[in-house]
Amino acid sequence: MRGVVFDGKQTEVVDDLEIRDPGPGEVLVAVAAAGLCHSDLSVVDGTIPFPLPVVLGHEGAGVVEAVGAGVVHVVPGDHVALSTLASCGACAQCDRGRPTMCRKAIGMPGQPFSRGGTPLYQFASSSAFAERTLVKAVQAVKIPADIPPASAALMGCGVVTGVGAVLNRAKVDRGDTVVVIGTGGIGLNVIQGARIAGALTIVAVDTNPAKEAVARQFGATHFLTSAEGVREILPTGADHAFECVGRTELIRQAIDLLGRRGQAILLGVPAATAEASFLVSSMYLDKSILGCRYGSSRPQRDIALYAELYRTGRLMLDELVTETYPVEDFAKAADDAHHGRVARGVLVF
Repeated sequence: MRGVVFDGKQTEVVDDLEIRDPGPGEVLVAVAAAGLCHSDLSVVDGTIPFPLPVVLGHEGAGVVEAVGAGVVHVVPGDHVALSTLASCGACAQCDRGRPTMCRKAIGMPGQPFSRGGTPLYQFASSSAFAERTLVKAVQAVKIPADIPPASAALMGCGVVTGVGAVLNRAKVDRGDTVVVIGTGGIGLNVIQGARIAGALTIVAVDTNPAKEAVARQFGATHFLTSAEGVREILPTGADHAFECVGRTELIRQAIDLLGRRGQAILLGVPAATAEASFLVSSMYLDKSILGCRYGSSRPQRDIALYAELYRTGRLMLDELVTETYPVEDFAKAADDAHHGRVARGVLVF
């Protein structure tokens, strides 16, 4: 079968991948579409260290092909969106409703794939850039069959990360003010999450002026190409500032833009050794810096909710899909994503 493999030197679309049968508690999914996220590119450029060789991709949707023993919530033929959280469901964090903090969901990648007898690692417990992938049952979230696969795929990462950061981590409330730095796939979902939450003012900041129209379409009330103008719109500072790029100087900007009791939420992923600085004295007005993994989400609950919000017209998915590419055109899709030509490119099988 086809898939996208990175061996540490090159990324290649291969057609000789093999995958094992599902074991107890596992689901085999025929992938229909998979979004290309910057996290995939970060594995290739070394920003995210990962064992190699690896089958890339982590934002996918498809149809259940087979299930292992004990799987009861999905059956062959069901349409599913894939979560990257291979959480155990039994530890203290899972019991508290925090599957993103489950140690089983962080690291410890499996090797369900092979090529010529050599095992390959699975990226983010999902490897959605393959015609078939194997996930834990908890990762397969049943969704209505009428949601287009390319749109459904985005719920598995971009939507749960961006919208989830707003609703679950920051808990943006009605009338709040929000600044979003970076209007790529994650930033647009933060914007629409803030709109859904009832934020009064949503300021999008991106150096590319061509992104203004789509930012306003998703809910931005203002658009700036520099953070320098934010204080003119919000003289007392923002209630929430989301950094969606992954650059330390922008993290500092997000913190500096906060008002009293403001929160800076970090969603972008800089290098693992990156360090950011801020004025300690600026924090004593009850300001907070919040890390956020995967939108602090509970995928079985959240993805099902987002699917219904989409079907009722309140959550935008189709508009996120800027371009679709046959999997064989991965190199072009990656180049478009790297240079910011697309909000979200989607590989289709």
